[in-house]
Amino acid sequence: MDGFLARPDHGLDFLDTGGQEPHGFDEFYSSVDVIVIGRKTFDVALSFGQWYYGPKPVVVLSSRPVDFSAVKGGVVEQMSGEPAEIVTQLEARGYKHAYIDGGITIQRFLAAGMIDRLIVTRVPVLVGAGIPLFGPLPRDIKLRHVATRTYKGGLVQSEYEIDRG
Repeated sequence: MDGFLARPDHGLDFLDTGGQEPHGFDEFYSSVDVIVIGRKTFDVALSFGQWYYGPKPVVVLSSRPVDFSAVKGGVVEQMSGEPAEIVTQLEARGYKHAYIDGGITIQRFLAAGMIDRLIVTRVPVLVGAGIPLFGPLPRDIKLRHVATRTYKGGLVQSEYEIDRG
């Protein structure tokens, strides 16, 4: 609830709030062509034991070599560069809808103007400290509210479009 996407140690235990009902993630995920994550998010995903992203293509952003040998049942590759370069490469492959995941990766793509829409789901837990979803930005980013949905378990999901006007 307080804007952290993970604990300082990258822990995500607070996301399990007792078997939440469906909240649109499956529908959103099925609309995505490719997932773009940073190296730290990749390392956290590996710690789940089973490949979290399934067979959907995943791009891991890192300027250092990444070992993909632990990924079972996934399609994973590495890219590096500025967000606009990454988007150009993905578009050249026919990808139209990317899921950008991970704190620093989200922040970099937002700052570069490479995100068109945000869907933020708040979990009814205050963790007090952690890795922020949104960090410092070079300028204000104006948003246009699209919708807010609430769920019986306390989740609140808000959708915004980036206001380019």
